[in-house]
Amino acid sequence: MVMILRSASAALVGGLAFAFVISSTGAVWAQGLFDFLFNPYPYSSRSYDRVPPNIKIKGPRYYTYSPDRVVTVSFRDLVEALSADTLEPALRETRFARARELLHAVKVRTFRPVAKAISAHYAKHPKFIWIEGDAINKKARAALAVLEAVDKFGLSPNDYQLNPRTKLAATGGGTELKALVQIEVELSAKVLTYALDAKRGRIDPNRISGYHDFIRKDVDLVSVMRSLSESDDTSGYITRLNPDNAHFKALVQELARLRAEVKREQITIAPDILLRPGGVSSELVRIVAAIRQRGTEKLKKQHSAILAQYAGGEDYSPELVALVRGFQRENGLQADGIVGRNTIRALVPMRRQEKIARVELAMERLRWLPQKLGSRYVFINQPSFVATYVNGGEELLTIRAIVGKKSNQTSVFVDKIETVEYSPYWGVPLSIIVNEMLPRLSRDPSYLDRLGYEVTTPSGRHVPSYSVNWYAVATKRTAINVRQPPGPSNALGAVKILFPNKHAIYMHDTPNKDLFERDRRAFSHGCIRLAKPRAMAAAVLGRTTSYVDRRIAEGQNNREDLSESIPIYVSYFTAWPDPKGQVQYFEDLYDRDVYLIRAIERTEAARQAAG
Repeated sequence: MVMILRSASAALVGGLAFAFVISSTGAVWAQGLFDFLFNPYPYSSRSYDRVPPNIKIKGPRYYTYSPDRVVTVSFRDLVEALSADTLEPALRETRFARARELLHAVKVRTFRPVAKAISAHYAKHPKFIWIEGDAINKKARAALAVLEAVDKFGLSPNDYQLNPRTKLAATGGGTELKALVQIEVELSAKVLTYALDAKRGRIDPNRISGYHDFIRKDVDLVSVMRSLSESDDTSGYITRLNPDNAHFKALVQELARLRAEVKREQITIAPDILLRPGGVSSELVRIVAAIRQRGTEKLKKQHSAILAQYAGGEDYSPELVALVRGFQRENGLQADGIVGRNTIRALVPMRRQEKIARVELAMERLRWLPQKLGSRYVFINQPSFVATYVNGGEELLTIRAIVGKKSNQTSVFVDKIETVEYSPYWGVPLSIIVNEMLPRLSRDPSYLDRLGYEVTTPSGRHVPSYSVNWYAVATKRTAINVRQPPGPSNALGAVKILFPNKHAIYMHDTPNKDLFERDRRAFSHGCIRLAKPRAMAAAVLGRTTSYVDRRIAEGQNNREDLSESIPIYVSYFTAWPDPKGQVQYFEDLYDRDVYLIRAIERTEAARQAAG
């Protein structure tokens, strides 16, 4: 039985009570007592027998999306600006300025930044952009035509339609001046709304979840208004507001192809099937039919004998296993002959409408990123489990990656790679200490010491793990640092690549190489593990892999800064073009498509309610 002996010793601790534990075998934890007496912080008088309750540190959460607010705007401030004595006499006499009193009757449902930009523009340039005589002009007709067809860019034409009364007046002709002023301001509002959506997206990603971390783009709407008034190519200018990169263009082409695609017979296979070599399944006939439909001519020619002989049996024979393996190999899957979720996904293509939805979501997500991604960058797409290094517009490295488990999702954000660290330490995050290490420490207080972890106070003083009040650590009343020294068993392997961010996410090596053979690679706590980290380190440093190998072989923890930081996009696309421009589709790993669809639906509902 464990006995707790208490005594007071004024000579040693100035009257402070202290405790120590004698085990049932009579052994005294003398080291723990020494640490308690002479190094009391951050220990507790009952640190040994205190078992932390079931405390967990939770990750970010998903929110109920709140759309941008649409308001009814009047333009009294513009009337005042156009009436001011400070306005140049020539501008006070323009047709638009002389109609300024009619602006009192103009009401537009729009966003405040849009209304502000409209007032700012017409206060300095009080001229009609969209009106000529008593009707809309060529420029207006071009703008309306573009807004009618924005679905080809993944947007909804309904968001940019004039209200029915204004639209009727715009298509009439011989319209009175009051209606013309309404058309002018309202059409400007619709085009500026489109400019916002095309450049930065309809959705503010940071309102979707705590995993989304973007600086929402600041669109210079006053500049857009000026360009609209000056441009001779209204249609071209409005179209060019969309992202200007090859990825977006490939998505536009894919969306057009899907909408024109002729519907064909869809083969269905039970999604929960798990068929191993030598097994038996009634689904086998549909598996073979799908390979006949989806397999390449080369594959079907190579296995023509079994395809000709197969009569619909349920036995998964070696010949059929070889056929499935060939199909898996063609589709970048692990060629093990096991028919499971990933193989079925390749056998049964996504339905056309689902593909269209994913392409549209990809277009929205791409708008959250810079207009141009740059000539040199690293791109990580979580659903495809791939990290890509691009230089000069070419994908020079495509590396298998491991991303966070669904319970430890990898965030999405943009940052810059700054440093490569050789033989790194692993600073254990507090969430891992509390959620995973504390249960073990409650059973084995020396757990971290035995495994070689370093436990230190904030001042850097080393302390044994058994002496720490882990309950105080778990409740954040006491700070403690835990790190794993460099070595063969280090969780970060031999190298890590840093792009400092508040999520403590980085790319790194790992001693667990076997996991890269899996098709679905969601195993980490949120960081990105690379199958070829040395190649990525060499690429971002502008060095050779042999140089990186030599630095690692030195065996010393060392850091090397990049001569110039490189953008990195930690992204989430369930539809994304490959280097040839062919759009590939991936599993919605974290159900983020679901949350984005909800955000878009709430946004469209709010806009239509305001119309």
